[in-house]
Amino acid sequence: MPRSRRLSVATMLSFGIGEAAGAFKNMAWGVLLLFYYQQVVGVEAWLVGLAIAVSVLMDAVTDPLIGLWSDRIRTRWGRRHPMLVAAALPLAASFVALFNPPAGMTDMQSFLWLMTFGILVRSLYTFYNIPHLALGAEMAHDYDQRSTLFAYSAFIGAMSVAVSYGLIMRYYFPTTPDFDPGLLNADRYPRLSIDFAAVMVIAILLCVFGTRREIPNLRATQQRERFGLWTLFKEMGAVFRNRSFRALFFAIVLGSVVGGVESAFTPFMGVHFWGFTTEDLSYLAIVGFLAFPVSFVLIPALTRLLDKRMAVMLPLACWITAVNVPICLRLLDVPWYPANGTLAVLWIFLAASTVGALAAPVIGATQNSMIADVADEHELETGIRREGVLYAVRAFSNKATAAFGTLFGGVLLSAIEFPEKAVRGEVHADTVWNLGFVAGPATSTFSLLALLFYLRYRINRRRHAEVVAELRERAS
Repeated sequence: MPRSRRLSVATMLSFGIGEAAGAFKNMAWGVLLLFYYQQVVGVEAWLVGLAIAVSVLMDAVTDPLIGLWSDRIRTRWGRRHPMLVAAALPLAASFVALFNPPAGMTDMQSFLWLMTFGILVRSLYTFYNIPHLALGAEMAHDYDQRSTLFAYSAFIGAMSVAVSYGLIMRYYFPTTPDFDPGLLNADRYPRLSIDFAAVMVIAILLCVFGTRREIPNLRATQQRERFGLWTLFKEMGAVFRNRSFRALFFAIVLGSVVGGVESAFTPFMGVHFWGFTTEDLSYLAIVGFLAFPVSFVLIPALTRLLDKRMAVMLPLACWITAVNVPICLRLLDVPWYPANGTLAVLWIFLAASTVGALAAPVIGATQNSMIADVADEHELETGIRREGVLYAVRAFSNKATAAFGTLFGGVLLSAIEFPEKAVRGEVHADTVWNLGFVAGPATSTFSLLALLFYLRYRINRRRHAEVVAELRERAS
């Protein structure tokens, strides 16, 4: 194993800028896509949920293949950078097409359009994202610097989420006399798709340009068996033999189920459960601007103070509590709880969101750092580096279960007969109650189970130091 070398701040910033591409793509996908096709285009909710689920599931299937390929590439520019460059323009073109379906299509034609370009967007982003994550694990060798590197990535990604969300709610879709919520304004989606696609391309190219100096310091591609029909299953089986990776995998799977349902319900909850305008929701961008810099400082501090396992579990437990308490109080119709439309409700919502904004970057960055540590232990056990496969299996679990969550969310919207082109404040009370129950306490049981799996993760600072020492002794 190479001796640890310190990465420059410029290199870590460049790596982190690459996360902005995913932040803008994911924000449009999670906040707008189901809403746009169900509420604006007018496609049946269960069909929209099915199309999104199929595209995510197909993307999940490509994750291990891309990870496997990424670990095997041999070029003068390394094994990761060529894939990053190749993904940029096709990803942007597919994203623009996704939010510009031809007018006058039937439900089935819209379903096919959404599914086709959804698959392309997801797969092309994976072609960038898996090598990008693996690149981070390769560049940073030190236990703590990995947390710092992924803290830069999480910080820039989180700030990009705040910017993109603020743009969506206040700039692209303001409330008007004709559109309440403003998200119903169909004319604004083409402009947003072009602008967000441009941001993705710029972020990817800046990442490539800023990290290119590290190419000579990256690991050389190891000699591997020829790629065959069973190679993928052998490599996935190999990483699953690691106990800590299994624990991490199942914890992330459970979290992804929650994320899939919540992403489907997010715009509906804000507008119809809490009764906010898009201008009210745009204050979440300010929450992000205030909370995410704090998270950037917390990530390395918490991992040094608590070690990585507890640096995930504690923020996750706080997040679960903050999300569910306000929703449950509203569902129970507690008499002293402020009514919708009051300033107090908005402040409570923003306070709960602040907890989530503090927790999410810490959880995501620490998970990525933990997988990098698993890669070291796996190399000690097998003699092979498999960062690409490890991050691909993680991504596969995220997407496969998120696909189920999105499909489930779309089915539930149809089951509760959520109306198309629904105006704020005019949806039946029973429908709104069911919406809150699913988005809150019903799905949080999966998050609680995830905490139990994190307890089974075994790589701490001392164990990682032992692994690194043995790898260096073996190399010498």
